[in-house]
Amino acid sequence: MNDVKNLVNHIIAACQEKKAKNIVTIDLSELPGAICKYFVICDGNTPMQVSAISDEIINSVKKKVQDRPITTDGLREARWVGIDYGTVIVHVFIPELRDFYDLEHLWADAKLERIPDID
Repeated sequence: MNDVKNLVNHIIAACQEKKAKNIVTIDLSELPGAICKYFVICDGNTPMQVSAISDEIINSVKKKVQDRPITTDGLREARWVGIDYGTVIVHVFIPELRDFYDLEHLWADAKLERIPDID
């Protein structure tokens, strides 16, 4: 579990590096049948920022944790990018799509942690 938490912490740091907003972690490790151990969700103001945040996560985790995503989806339009590390799935949204899909409330029985924005 320490490896998973370490990965989550590096993902959060990468999000903060590119000024991601409204970062939330969702701990799914106690839920039977969950598809991963953690979700990390954040948003960028524009598709360009969503792309920059996503690239920073991929490059930073590759460099610091020596881990690569299993798959990445959504980079072309950069409105909702999903980055799947197996145990951790990252969602980087533009605000409108994040509000629409409201992933945080789909997992109401999981532990949610809001990470303060860095200005």
